[in-house]
Amino acid sequence: MSAALTMTNADSIPASGAPSDVALAAGGDPCAFERLYRAHVARIHSLVRRMLGIRDADEVTQDIFVRTWHKLHTFRGDSAFGTWLHRLAINVVIERRRTWAIQRERMSDDPFALESVQASPVHSDLAVDFEHAIEQLPPGAREIFVLHDVEGYKHREIGDLLDITTGTSKRQLHRARMLMRRHLGDS
Repeated sequence: MSAALTMTNADSIPASGAPSDVALAAGGDPCAFERLYRAHVARIHSLVRRMLGIRDADEVTQDIFVRTWHKLHTFRGDSAFGTWLHRLAINVVIERRRTWAIQRERMSDDPFALESVQASPVHSDLAVDFEHAIEQLPPGAREIFVLHDVEGYKHREIGDLLDITTGTSKRQLHRARMLMRRHLGDS
């Protein structure tokens, strides 16, 4: 191996004296960071997929590289950049698992749990938009939306109340939600 390819300070400055992609990216060079990303994304994505599953792999991998961009200035070069990135990825995955565990702990099966929570003040303009969006729904969709999403009835109960099938209730609720999203998104 030639001396020009030998690395000093573990990936930060090659022996040739020209800064490496790690040093350039740490200095804010987005093209150098893109090269680092392309060189390491497959390995990091594979790690995340194995640890968290396919469903969350893309999002967490993206979070890891966002975190890498923000923390790149802390890379000291004591180890290879790939080793540092791998450890950062493991830390992000562990942090994500802890966050999910905390979220699960916050969930309660107690039907009266929300009665003890103080509600924040409602912004009148949001309430008006929401009410207006509900008013714009076709009658069948509005009825099912209110019964299910506002009042908390199950599809089976709605079917019994309105003399419709559970499938009809589900379809109408889906339709109502899509219309609500469209209306509230346009506001």
